[in-house]
Amino acid sequence: MTDLPMIRVDIVSDVVCPWCLIGYKQLEQALQELGVVADIHWQPFELNPEMPAEGENLRDHIQRKYGLSAADSDANRNRLVEIGNGLGVRFEFSEESRMVNTFKSHQLLHWAALNEREHQLKITLFMCYFSRGRDISDDEVLTNACVEAGLPFEDAQQVLETEMFADAVRERQRFSIASGITGVPAMIFNQNQLHVGAQGTENYKKILQQLD
Repeated sequence: MTDLPMIRVDIVSDVVCPWCLIGYKQLEQALQELGVVADIHWQPFELNPEMPAEGENLRDHIQRKYGLSAADSDANRNRLVEIGNGLGVRFEFSEESRMVNTFKSHQLLHWAALNEREHQLKITLFMCYFSRGRDISDDEVLTNACVEAGLPFEDAQQVLETEMFADAVRERQRFSIASGITGVPAMIFNQNQLHVGAQGTENYKKILQQLD
């Protein structure tokens, strides 16, 4: 497949979705093993659009939202850590881990895409949240992440202060929902083939091999 043209992959995801990161890393592994180059575009999705500014304890949130017991919650965390380890991703959960509102991060990602740094910022935000335990609803954390991703600090501050891309992000979210996407990760290959959920490296390889 090394002689095939670059493929486009749109990934609808939230930066606090562990399976979105896992799905991406599985796709990345599949691409590397097949020698295929992909043009990745991250599309915004909020798992918890009504999450208040103060956020919520992650364990409490997951148990309440999905009706899980404490034991089930622990089992899920352990599974994520195990899968992540196999993909080179470090999930660092603690009793203080929080679910936060992610609308600010999506606005910054929209801006980063205009400056061809969207992918770098997305991965940085994933790492900030899952591996470093940072509050990615905090302006300082977000602007520092932008700098780490190669974006100007002052411009990132302006994006947050003015919310100049808020409407654009909302429109992109509405488009995904109107297209029938209700769960993430959702990956659209070459803008015509949708796969929802982390598929696993081998399944991604099959998907890539079957693309026209």
